[in-house]
Amino acid sequence: MAQYGMLREYSFTDPAEDIRGSKIYGLDDEKLGKIKDVIFDHATGQITYLVVDTGGWLTTKEFLVPANRLRASAKHQDDFEVDLTKEQIESFPPYNETDLESEQQWADYEGKYRSKWEDSPVMHRSETDRNITPTPKQMKDALPAGGTPVTTKEDPAEFTGFAAGTDTVEINQNATGIGDRWDTFQDRLRERRKEVIGTRPDDLRKAS
Repeated sequence: MAQYGMLREYSFTDPAEDIRGSKIYGLDDEKLGKIKDVIFDHATGQITYLVVDTGGWLTTKEFLVPANRLRASAKHQDDFEVDLTKEQIESFPPYNETDLESEQQWADYEGKYRSKWEDSPVMHRSETDRNITPTPKQMKDALPAGGTPVTTKEDPAEFTGFAAGTDTVEINQNATGIGDRWDTFQDRLRERRKEVIGTRPDDLRKAS
């Protein structure tokens, strides 16, 4: 399993390149919170999740969004959106940053998180009737013999399925269609990932 980290207090030279603080909107343009941090692969600098601070409406205060589910907001400049409602988010397992300290704890959390994406009501892209949430049958059909994840038939750019026989979610690492601001942020994180990792507390630092 890849080893993951967070930016935490790390600051970019140019604040304009940092997406932390940007707002996240859900279905029907409902404000869900602000990006507090990102979770990224130490080895590649690839962002897998965003940590969203709800500002208090959610009991656990924070929740995760897979990077490949995010897109630039069509209505709010420099902000982002995701096809989620507050009700769906409330069904997610509570996110706890300390789960990143243990490979097993993180795998367990991702398994629970994955199941909620599977069990949630079918979600649609705003202003269309296009299904973007794979059904269990679609996910099963998307996995050839051996369990290698491939894209679903309905939306190949947004979902890769889950590895058969494992409890670990397989998130598409290539988050496309998010926009130039995201691309710049991702590039800077890749460039500086070793510096970022070097600022991590010893109990969370893992060699890349």
